[in-house]
Amino acid sequence: MIFHVEKLAKHIHNLVGPTISSRALYSCLSAPLESKTLSDLDIVIAKIPVGISEDEVVRSLLNDQACNSIELSSELVDKLLHRFKDDWKSALGVFRWAESRSGYRHTQEAYDMLVDILGKMKQMGKMKAVLEEMGQCQLVGLGTVAKVMRRFAGAGQWEEAVTTFDELGTLGLDKNTESMNLLLDTLCKENKVEQAREVFLELKPHISPNAHTFNIFIHGWCKMNRVDEAHWTIQEMRGNGCLPCVISYSTIIQFYYWQSKFSKAYELLDEMQAQGCPPNIVTFTTIMCSLTKSEEFEEALHIVDRMRSIGCKPDTLFYNALIHTLGRAGRVEKAVRVFEVEMPNTGVSPNTSTCNSMIAMFCHHGQEQKALNIIRYMEKSGLCKPDVHPLLKVCFKTGNTDCFLSKLLDDMVNKHHLFLDISTYALLIHGLCRANKCERAYSLFEEMIGQGISPRYQTCRLLLDEVKQKNMYDAAERIEDKENWHFSVVSSKAYQQSRQGHRTSAITGSNPNKSFGGIGNIHVRKVLMLCRLHTKTVNCGTY
Repeated sequence: MIFHVEKLAKHIHNLVGPTISSRALYSCLSAPLESKTLSDLDIVIAKIPVGISEDEVVRSLLNDQACNSIELSSELVDKLLHRFKDDWKSALGVFRWAESRSGYRHTQEAYDMLVDILGKMKQMGKMKAVLEEMGQCQLVGLGTVAKVMRRFAGAGQWEEAVTTFDELGTLGLDKNTESMNLLLDTLCKENKVEQAREVFLELKPHISPNAHTFNIFIHGWCKMNRVDEAHWTIQEMRGNGCLPCVISYSTIIQFYYWQSKFSKAYELLDEMQAQGCPPNIVTFTTIMCSLTKSEEFEEALHIVDRMRSIGCKPDTLFYNALIHTLGRAGRVEKAVRVFEVEMPNTGVSPNTSTCNSMIAMFCHHGQEQKALNIIRYMEKSGLCKPDVHPLLKVCFKTGNTDCFLSKLLDDMVNKHHLFLDISTYALLIHGLCRANKCERAYSLFEEMIGQGISPRYQTCRLLLDEVKQKNMYDAAERIEDKENWHFSVVSSKAYQQSRQGHRTSAITGSNPNKSFGGIGNIHVRKVLMLCRLHTKTVNCGTY
């Protein structure tokens, strides 16, 4: 069926010419037969060829009668932006085309989506220009600023994140505790804790910190393995009239467990209770996850006794962590008892993650039939999206790649309505190639392209080697075309990023006489040079 659809798509593409993108044709022809007409979304997507500039996208849409007859809605624009979330040129082109349409005005949500897409694709200049547009339209919210700051910091341009905070007034926002915390959190998450500290000291006389401010620093110091500063921050917290909370202590406790310093962790747990701030179920769940990740299974299971000793009641997330820990420790029967007996007795319902943990555990221990039973239980319970990757791996591990695999894939699509994503396709293609079933692997490769999903380079290389050994020359040619396209895209992105990396960024100050929210003159940018003196590079650290 896949090959018939592909041939039909090629014939239509040859008839209508390059103005219709092949990804749209494959998408339309793969749709259910009862869908007689193209949706507005498909019509627009069909007029955007792959790899053209944003200006060309605008021209292509403006010159198309079908596109211009569409009644635009914010819902349609949001869907288009989501469709092109990894293609900033198409996303920006669609955005500009939509705003040129009479009677349509972009929502804040659409602007926020575009800002995030541009930032993710490292188009910082364009992202900042869109932010300025939003300011003129009074559409900037703290959520917008958070996206911009985090994209700047994630791209290594933390100074620009600080500059964005400095310019909040021009965007119609206040410099207050909430916006300050956004900036500090952004810097700390990018390991710029010392810089965040300098900024905080500059702002502190004008903006009052709250408990969340200090918790941001506690997390930042622990992330940088500087637990003494985290303890000192708790004392500073008290000195500023903020009581340490469960989050404050739990962050440091989690750090101690990561470092296998169990005695210190238990001391802090005792201190929490003595201070009238007993640990809660989130604390214990976090501790168990940390210990399991470090493969300290016995210590993780002792946490259950400690939790019960203070009368803390488990919830679904705690049981999920417990089942995962028991599975990793090889205690399958105990995990089953927790799932089948203990959870119902305590009135705690399993969720999708609980079931997926059971599926992964059973597959890891070679009990695929029991994993299938969990999937059937999920069907009856109305729980969605079972994780079938462990079962797929079992199929390849046991060599059961015929009927069982076919039925599993059929159930995924038709029973559970799951979408095969790039990871699933890659897993299937790689597994089938290793099972010497490259014809079937190539069939999935074509299906993948038909769904508009670009295969990874490693997938192309592996499949190409296999089909060449089978003398499948037409298939080899098609895979090479896709491989070469992928290489050119990656090379282009790498070139653009290298150009961005070599571009020097000048930090320009604004009017020094401008008042800071009516409470005096202040600029954070003047501490940036000082911050640079303290810059350090810190390496941070399933079944």
